[in-house]
Amino acid sequence: MSNNMPEIALERLPVYLNYLRSLPEVGNTYISSGAIAVALNMGEVLVRKDLAYTSAVGKPKVGYVTKELIFAIEQFLLCNELKNAILVGVGGLGKAILSYNGFEKFGINMVAGFDSAPEKIGTQICNKTVYSIDDLQKTVKQYNATLAVITVPAKAAQSIADKLIEAGITKILSFAAVQINVPPSVTVKYIDVAGSLAVLSAINN
Repeated sequence: MSNNMPEIALERLPVYLNYLRSLPEVGNTYISSGAIAVALNMGEVLVRKDLAYTSAVGKPKVGYVTKELIFAIEQFLLCNELKNAILVGVGGLGKAILSYNGFEKFGINMVAGFDSAPEKIGTQICNKTVYSIDDLQKTVKQYNATLAVITVPAKAAQSIADKLIEAGITKILSFAAVQINVPPSVTVKYIDVAGSLAVLSAINN
C-alpha cells in the first residue's frame, strides 16, 4: 500500500469496495467512476482520484472492469493478507465486535479477547477465548497479532495501550473517548460513537 495516499482518501476505499461487492454480477461487468460517484453521493473527480492510487486502470467511455477494480482495491487494502487482531475489554461493545463476522472479508482475523473480570476469563465468544489481561504479552506473541481494538473505559485506555505496545502491537483502534499517547512507530485510530451521533444530530437537512 502506498504511503502517499491521504488518510481521508484511504478511508473511502472500503466504502467503494463494499459497494462494488454488493453489485450483482449480471449487468455489471463494467463500472465507471461516475456511476460509483452517483451511487455513493460523491464527486466523480474525487472517486477517480481515489481509485488512481490503486492499480486499477479504467478505459475511456467504458470504465473499469468491475472484478479487476475490486481486486485492485483489495490488493491496496491488503485484504488478501491475513492479519491477526485482538480485543481488550469484553463488555457489551467488546462482545459485539468479537461476534462480528465481517472482518475476514478485509483480511482481518479476530483471534482473542482480554479482560480483567475473573468471571469472563476462560469464556468463549464465537469460538474466541477471553484471556486475562495479565496474559496479554505472551498471548499476543502466540497469535502473532499486530492489530488491537480497545473497548475499555477511558480511564484505563492509556495503561492498556501501553501494555499492547509492550506486547508488540503497532496498530490500535480505540473506542475509548480519550487521546492515547503512543510512540511514532504506533498508529492509533479513534472511533467516538457518541461524538459522531452528536455531529449527526447537529446537521441541518
